[in-house]
Amino acid sequence: MKSKKFVVDLFAGCGGLSLGLEKAGFHTIFVNELNKDAMSSYLKNREQIEPRLLSPEFHENDIKKIVTTRGLIKKMSDAFKREFNISIENGELDLVVGGPPCQGFSGIGHRRSYSVDKEQLPSNHLFQDMAWVVNKLKPKIFLFENVKGLLSAKWNPSGTKGEIFEDVLDAFRSIKGYRVEHALVLAKDYGAPQNRPRVLVVGVRNDIDLKPWEKINSGVANGFLPAPTYDAPDLIDLLGDLVDPKFEYGGVNTAYLNPASTSVQKLLRTGLDGKVSPQGSILTEQEYSKHSDKVIEKFTYMLKNNGEIPPHLQTKKFAQRVLPARWGKVGPTITATSLADDYVHFSQARVLTVREWARLQGFPDWYQFAGSRTTGGLRRAGNPKEGVFDRELPKYTQIGNAVPVYLAEKVGLHFQKVL
Repeated sequence: MKSKKFVVDLFAGCGGLSLGLEKAGFHTIFVNELNKDAMSSYLKNREQIEPRLLSPEFHENDIKKIVTTRGLIKKMSDAFKREFNISIENGELDLVVGGPPCQGFSGIGHRRSYSVDKEQLPSNHLFQDMAWVVNKLKPKIFLFENVKGLLSAKWNPSGTKGEIFEDVLDAFRSIKGYRVEHALVLAKDYGAPQNRPRVLVVGVRNDIDLKPWEKINSGVANGFLPAPTYDAPDLIDLLGDLVDPKFEYGGVNTAYLNPASTSVQKLLRTGLDGKVSPQGSILTEQEYSKHSDKVIEKFTYMLKNNGEIPPHLQTKKFAQRVLPARWGKVGPTITATSLADDYVHFSQARVLTVREWARLQGFPDWYQFAGSRTTGGLRRAGNPKEGVFDRELPKYTQIGNAVPVYLAEKVGLHFQKVL
């Protein structure tokens, strides 16, 4: 019996879903991601974990190439057999996962899509390509994830509410030999310090014994997904060791100023060598935004006045919020998006750094990100109305787009119980 469990990650982004599954004991053997910045982030963090992923044989940018290139699936299958000793033909691949780009389904993403119909966004049809790959690789389990907005989305204004999600379910239910269940889950229920609703669709191959799950039926997606753990940390416990009382706008901290004092801080400061980074050791991505005087005035006022924004400093862009040091009885009330500007640090008049933003999603401090720190306008949003679909993915956006590592790990541990 093979001890390792193997996963193929489609639309992997910078690697949140893969990392959570890897923490749960899975081994990634193939990755697909179109955006060059996100793919660079993904691969640079696998140089020690699985260097074979850096070979073109084990990663692909465009899923369309996988679908349309004759013989490519066979080449993948042969490579899996040669390098990892697993046979696609014998049904030995454990898991295929994927979260196709969701800017056309999410509320904030659709507002940036220049009002084109969802039918016209190529990224909104990628679930069909994922279903095709699942059908070819025949894993024991597959997982599709996406945003809550998918549940109510219509292809065009005259369409029927929820029709896109029905098409998604039809695509995966049409794969012969699988039982398919789905649920809307909240990342905060699985240890993430943010609300972040996610739609998860799980397919389990008919020959897989479900008795281990039946014994611990979680009640979520008929037991196909884990029961909530409700263990999200408070932000002061998550980020308190990174607070620098003497920080400077536009400045950067390159070393830990404080020791890790909570269990989650120790966990996120644990490197691949298993050691916790001590005070004085190297810290990356702790660069502070260079806010204008007006923004600093606004953030300072908000911190002193329970988040209230004075009328002369209000803008139409969005309603910023001060992050609470402790969540209170209701638990996490925020969702990390692609915009760090949405939130003000709980004790300092600034937005979160890239490293703090990464911790919100469960990325450990050893995890590095490629590309620019931030960007905006057409470079980030593209212009689908003009046929411009390429987008830059700065670090904040890569992290905001990721599946929370906390959630992915809990799902992975649940899958392990069956596999």
